[in-house]
Amino acid sequence: MKPATPSLSPNPVAAFLDKTPADITKKDLIRYISEKGIRMVKFRYVGGDGRLKTLDFVISGPRHLDSLLSSGERVDGSSLFSYIDAASSDLYVVPRYRTAFLDPFAEIPTLDILCAFYTSAGERLPSSPENVARRAQEVLQERTGFTVEAMGELEYYILSERQPFYPITAQKGYHESAPFSKWEKLRAEAMAAVAQAGGAIKYGHSETGHIRGEDHEMAQHEIEFLPVPIADAADQIVIAKWILSVLGLKHGVRVSFAPKISVGHAGSGLHVHARLMKNGRNVMVAKGALSEPARKLIAGWLTMAPSLTAFGNTVPTSYLRLVPHQEAPTNVCWGERNRSTLVRVPLGWLHSSDMLKDANPREKADPEAGAQSQTVEFRAPDGSAQIHLLMAGLAVAARHGLGMRDALAAAKRLHVDGNVFSAENKALQAKLPQLPASCAESAERLLADRRIYEAEGVFSPVVIDGMVRKLQAYSDRDLSERLFGKEEEIKKLVDEFLYC
Repeated sequence: MKPATPSLSPNPVAAFLDKTPADITKKDLIRYISEKGIRMVKFRYVGGDGRLKTLDFVISGPRHLDSLLSSGERVDGSSLFSYIDAASSDLYVVPRYRTAFLDPFAEIPTLDILCAFYTSAGERLPSSPENVARRAQEVLQERTGFTVEAMGELEYYILSERQPFYPITAQKGYHESAPFSKWEKLRAEAMAAVAQAGGAIKYGHSETGHIRGEDHEMAQHEIEFLPVPIADAADQIVIAKWILSVLGLKHGVRVSFAPKISVGHAGSGLHVHARLMKNGRNVMVAKGALSEPARKLIAGWLTMAPSLTAFGNTVPTSYLRLVPHQEAPTNVCWGERNRSTLVRVPLGWLHSSDMLKDANPREKADPEAGAQSQTVEFRAPDGSAQIHLLMAGLAVAARHGLGMRDALAAAKRLHVDGNVFSAENKALQAKLPQLPASCAESAERLLADRRIYEAEGVFSPVVIDGMVRKLQAYSDRDLSERLFGKEEEIKKLVDEFLYC
């Protein structure tokens, strides 16, 4: 894909400087801050809970600004990460200039910058979320020559008072338009703000889930991104969730990324599309079919799928979503254009040139049209995901698959034609591996695979141990069976994890 002209970027910092974000320097930011009358700077970073944190600064003068952008600041690591001892807890947060954006909500002109964590020795904190994602990509490229670009499909519900006109229809919200689709304006406002903050957005739309109660209604929406390097893909999801949540507060509604809002209605996933890249080109397709590297990536994802839930499905209600017949996976398998599988190969525009010429006879056929578009989709994760760790885990699983001797055979064995739950696939379904059914089981699978995640220093042991402790603490084994038919208890659980 041809890069956008910086001056046309929706990010006002990049547009003003007429530079791509990767080329922005400290001198550039000082010029932007000075000429645009920026009075505050906010450092943003992701803590051990996966949530965005904030540190505010009032700019007191040129020397203060230069020092701030040069050296960063100290923070209490023990309050941000559970595994850091309070006796030696100081960490540095250092701004990453390429992430700078104009705060879309600040009444005082404010520049926000995402930061990286460093230790007292001036080295990257190995266990911080942004560093785990960065290291996963680094090792993948070193060992295989490939990188992964990824993007998330961020699904969410807006919970509001019931409106009397143009009633929403249960489970019929997919690509619905206003006035039947509620809160379209909030979605558009969020997309504009995310783009301003540097997010590469593909599109937004109303999703399937429409729930109407006596005095309330819930409308499901989705914002989907464009493929970018995995660390950037994680950053833009974190920023988007923050922006949507702030807009919910502004409009007096609740925005929830929870995996399940109501039993029997569509849950919210956070599907991840990815593509293998080499020398700037997508290598997912060869001779009009899925390439060998692509099928090896799929084999790696499937092999490690049960333990990947530890990063992608991190609350008990995650496993109320992963049930049959809800377009959410339960079996470890893959297929083409099949929404009942764990890994889906969506349409890839292989014949887009022919379609374009047919729809527009005056146009010339472009044999390269669509050649870079093929992805594969991992459908298990949801809005509770520790997104940097999930993206890192998918890169680790891709590397594992690319190195598996029997990867192609494994991919062939776990391939399914048609609906997994159809009568003709009943015998096959019984043989397929299953995803975990609880956080407790997910923790067990993570412990079993920890050696693969920790190899090459990608995941620190403290990160794996921390995730295991968190998942085990829910004591949710057999939770679905225990809650079956107990609507009040289910509602209480949903409310507990409404904000993940």
